[in-house]
Amino acid sequence: MKGLMAKKVGMTQVFDENGNLIPVTVIHVEPNTVVATKTKEKCGYDAVVLGLGEMKAKHVTKPYAKQFPENITPKRQLKEFRDYEVEVNVGDKLGVELFEKVRFIDVTATSKGKGFQGVMKRWGFHGGRATHGSKFHREAGGTGACTTPGHTFKNIKMPGRMGSDRVTVQNLKVIKVDPELNVLMVRGAVPGVKNCTLIVKTAVKRK
Repeated sequence: MKGLMAKKVGMTQVFDENGNLIPVTVIHVEPNTVVATKTKEKCGYDAVVLGLGEMKAKHVTKPYAKQFPENITPKRQLKEFRDYEVEVNVGDKLGVELFEKVRFIDVTATSKGKGFQGVMKRWGFHGGRATHGSKFHREAGGTGACTTPGHTFKNIKMPGRMGSDRVTVQNLKVIKVDPELNVLMVRGAVPGVKNCTLIVKTAVKRK
């Protein structure tokens, strides 16, 4: 498995070699620094810890700074990738070139927060009639409560907080890799707002 941390730029459109218009998401991959490596002998599993984003010295606490080697400045974001396919050493820089021969990737991020929403937007309920005198337009309707059982069961689809969840979109096709601009273009949409941090990995279900 290969993986990096990246930043979502936004969506655009490109033409393929056949002239078809393809919607793509542009992902900017800044160089990821290898902060640490873990082995089965020491930790019980193989993994690589990558860091992204520089931190000012005044914002770094001593306990947080201790996990970085002397030649590496503290990073704002850290991510551990298990069973890394590429052999790396502490201090190496990994960029978008890692995905040059990869066709499909999985992207993980925190989805957009929608706040408190009703059942029609949150769950796709049809709702009631919009005619005059209906008195039932966007409500949830019955939730199954009566004298028996006298309460509403768990996991009933009801209004509540929507979005801001950890979401993974799988099997996104890589359309273009641009090492000069450090940009990766994938077909379709990825979760999260603009400039959010993405976890980009090689696809698990498609080799």
